[in-house]
Amino acid sequence: MAEQLTGLADDRALLGRTSTAERVADILRSRIAEGFFPPGTRLSEDSIGGALGVSRNTLREAFRLLTHERLLVHELNRGVFVRVLTVEDVEDIYRTRRLVECAVVRGLGEPPYAVEGLAEAVAEGQRAAHEGDWKVLGTANIHFHRELVALAASERTDELMRSVFAELRLAFHVVDDPRALHEPYLARNQQILEVLGAGDKGSAERLLAVYLEDSLERVVEVYRRRVTGATGTP
Repeated sequence: MAEQLTGLADDRALLGRTSTAERVADILRSRIAEGFFPPGTRLSEDSIGGALGVSRNTLREAFRLLTHERLLVHELNRGVFVRVLTVEDVEDIYRTRRLVECAVVRGLGEPPYAVEGLAEAVAEGQRAAHEGDWKVLGTANIHFHRELVALAASERTDELMRSVFAELRLAFHVVDDPRALHEPYLARNQQILEVLGAGDKGSAERLLAVYLEDSLERVVEVYRRRVTGATGTP
């Protein structure tokens, strides 16, 4: 926890003179997504508030915002914890992803499409794979899908999926073999990029639908095994 709080103290400068619950929530959301606060971690009001230099009320409002986003959970008489997803949560996340991401691709207008962000995410993933940094590769994969959603040019859709992707990261942090989970999808990101770059949104949607179905099956398989092993549930 000391190392985690040191990181938050570094983030304190991001708050500026007008610290708000939204800015605090942004910092905590990023730290949760990066794995600094893994699922199941209890978040101390005193420690985090002191590290960020914010009031208890501001921090509680930030906790409330992140609880609404399903990243935190408040347990009566115990405090606030980073949420541990269930298998059903993971399945629902992927259901939402398929509904939104496939609809975004299907709804694209006439080509050419602005695929520069997708290309940057693919390049980011290739660098991570070359360096053997599999957690960063997982982040690059999420960046790819975030850029895909951004093609809709809809702030509301971006905001919705920001929360969905942040929640998905909670599942990724429980997985004990990030390479096996993320590496197979780097080539598939490249393939989707190429067909969209060629203006073929129909093929891109079909590739994406199969991609998400395969990813769901793989994530649920490893997540169920990992969570069951951790809890001892038969």
